[in-house]
Amino acid sequence: MNKTQLEAYLHQHIPQSKSMAAKVDEIGEDFLAISAPLDVNINHRDSVYGGSASSVAILSAWAFLHTRLNSLDVKATLVIQSNTMSYDKPILDDFTAVARANSTDDWSRFLKLYERRGKARIQINSTLYSAGQTVGEFTGQFVAIKNN
Repeated sequence: MNKTQLEAYLHQHIPQSKSMAAKVDEIGEDFLAISAPLDVNINHRDSVYGGSASSVAILSAWAFLHTRLNSLDVKATLVIQSNTMSYDKPILDDFTAVARANSTDDWSRFLKLYERRGKARIQINSTLYSAGQTVGEFTGQFVAIKNN
């Protein structure tokens, strides 16, 4: 799945991503980057609304997991189980969320458990950047459930 295909998929299946003007910037083997503009995610203080920042971080993490599984031809339903978000600085410009898995060991354990039980969870992190600075950190637990 390339950037254009993923972005179209997200906009069709997660309509909020289109409303936020989320754009898939890059898909790497061990990361995925999604950006969004300030103008449609702005709050009353002329900074990014916290819900938008959190949503883009979740979206990048979910999309990272979705593309990794898709590349392995693993068909699973992906849901977020829990998350934490820290907002380190006000986001005063367009912003980007870069998602990554914790480690290759976590990924290997996740895939083995998924194959054995048809269900597994993994932690995915996403860092928010704006104007060349880190502005927030997201950590989420995601669950993959085998499709029948």
